[in-house]
Amino acid sequence: RLVHLDLKGAAPRAQYLEQVLPLLRALGATGLLLEYEDTFPYSGPLELLQAPHAYSPAELRALLSQARAQGLDVVPLLPFPLQFVLKHGELAHLREVKALPNALNPHKEESLALVRAMIDQVMALHEDLQWFHIGCDEVYYLGEGEESKQWLQQQDNTPEKLCLSHIKAVATCLASSYPTVTPIVWDDMLRGMSEETLAESGVPQLVQPMIWDYAADIDVEGKVQLVEKYRRCGFSKVWFASAFKGATGVNQSLTPIGHHLRNQLEWLQVASRSPADVLEGIVLTGWQRYDHFSVLCELLPVAIPSLAVCLQAIKNGGYSEKVKENVEKLLGMSNLEFDTFMSTSLGTFPGSNILTLVTQVSFHLKSSVDELLERNRYVTGWFSPYHRKRKIIHPIIMHHFQPDAVSLLSKWNAVVQDLQAAMEQVFHKCAIEEWMEENVHPSLQKLQQVVDDLDEA
Repeated sequence: RLVHLDLKGAAPRAQYLEQVLPLLRALGATGLLLEYEDTFPYSGPLELLQAPHAYSPAELRALLSQARAQGLDVVPLLPFPLQFVLKHGELAHLREVKALPNALNPHKEESLALVRAMIDQVMALHEDLQWFHIGCDEVYYLGEGEESKQWLQQQDNTPEKLCLSHIKAVATCLASSYPTVTPIVWDDMLRGMSEETLAESGVPQLVQPMIWDYAADIDVEGKVQLVEKYRRCGFSKVWFASAFKGATGVNQSLTPIGHHLRNQLEWLQVASRSPADVLEGIVLTGWQRYDHFSVLCELLPVAIPSLAVCLQAIKNGGYSEKVKENVEKLLGMSNLEFDTFMSTSLGTFPGSNILTLVTQVSFHLKSSVDELLERNRYVTGWFSPYHRKRKIIHPIIMHHFQPDAVSLLSKWNAVVQDLQAAMEQVFHKCAIEEWMEENVHPSLQKLQQVVDDLDEA
């Protein structure tokens, strides 16, 4: 039972992650799937891949040693296709399609050298690895570069074979240098391929596929058949991937626990109907962005109750009143609601104050500002955009809403200040800035502007 930490946005500080590990263990996790992306401390020619807030080698070693002390297996994930790599001008010549940083050109020797160099640096910081996730999902535009088009014109060559030869090349890169480590790949590029194509490619002998589906009502029968199909093709083991956050909306700010719990329960059904010896494990994914260029979805501390419910359900083979009580005890929460967003979300788990404040902002900030500016008749009738532009207002009207506007602004400024302080304990400046600009500033600036305009008028 691996917990996926997606570090390609709002990557928590190392100290925060160290506080969370014992909780993950207590909730039933047996390992971590670490998707480093640009937070890995690449060095030498690869140093340009590092984000300014990347972990230092010392921080990462401490985190990995803490994970080992908690008995958690660590599986690193390198997301080939490499958007975070190919966006750099210096590496743009390795793109499959010149204008798009979506896929690596599989025909260039230098592409594989880059893959090998990245794998080597990640491996050098990890000890005793059993698995290494090489991504390979959503490889859009593979086959659309000039060299690929020429390759596809040759007899018997197909886009499926191109994709499989790319997966094979990356997996072989890993296997040739680290024969005891098994590569894992996302399965979405493989699902639609025929058994014959898969079996003939040699890929099933090299990798373990991870079947992912984050819906609340997955096609259980279809998944059972897919497991059987992969088995017949020669894959020795498969993984499942559910989600505890980051799968219900690209700019989601609060986590719908009920959706994610139902997703786990569906996967438990698939597991119960699949041969016991074929399932290697399940990963509970927690996406932080839908891709390298999209906005942030729910922050990790906000989704910890969802993760707790999901992990406990998977560990206990279902969800019951007893499981709910256990989750509440471990999170220090008095009443866990999961069919609605939590209204009183106080807890004692690391970062629970962030959940409380984010809940307040998500529920009430925009609606309270809109209420004042768009539904208060004194504002809409006597201080419209026309009046504001010309700085005119009847003095008596001001008394009807200026005190409300000023008090609302000071209330929200105080909440945002508390949230800022809470977030600084967990996140770097760039993540806080991004979250505030997306979720707070639009409403707060509108309100501030009205108060300023009133003063001038």
